[in-house]
This record gives sequence, structure tokens and C-alpha cells, in this order.
Amino acid sequence: MAKGIVNGSYLMYQGKPLIRQDNAYVWGDMEDKAVLFLLVLSNKVVDGKEVPDDVLIQVLSTDEKHTCLKQGQRNGFFAALDIGTVWLKKELGE
Repeated sequence: MAKGIVNGSYLMYQGKPLIRQDNAYVWGDMEDKAVLFLLVLSNKVVDGKEVPDDVLIQVLSTDEKHTCLKQGQRNGFFAALDIGTVWLKKELGE
């Protein structure tokens, strides 16, 4: 097994892994030059269920410095993921 490779399966979204830990989500391949990072800043209650409200969006380089290439904020997880995927694909030239 190569260093840094984790065995197992991931939730795939548009052909790239979507990984979650607590309120942080990463979408993309660490072998690419950038990944999408989403951080849920606050939640709200809708129909008795807690859902993400404010979400921080960042496109981060995967080099050693993890430089923030683009940043924004949206209300709702889907809106954040939607604009974030566009930003990442543009950064990767897809």
C-alpha cells in the first residue's frame, strides 16, 4: 500500500470522492492540483431536522502550503457544493 492511500470506499459525487468529518467536507482527488473544502458554519432547523445554513467554500491547492485559491460563502449546503464544484472544475481546467 502506498503512503497516504487509505483503503476503503468513499461516497462518490461526479466521479470524485466526497469525504466528511464533523462539519467539514472535502470533494476531490488529492492527486489533482486543487480540492474543494466546505465548512458548515451554522445550522438551522427545518421541519424538525437540523440542516446546514451558512457554508464556507474554499478551493485549496494540494501542494504543501494548501493555499486558498478561491473563497466564498453561501446559504445552504447544496448552493455551496454547486458553486464550489464549478470553481474547482474551472481551476482544474475540466
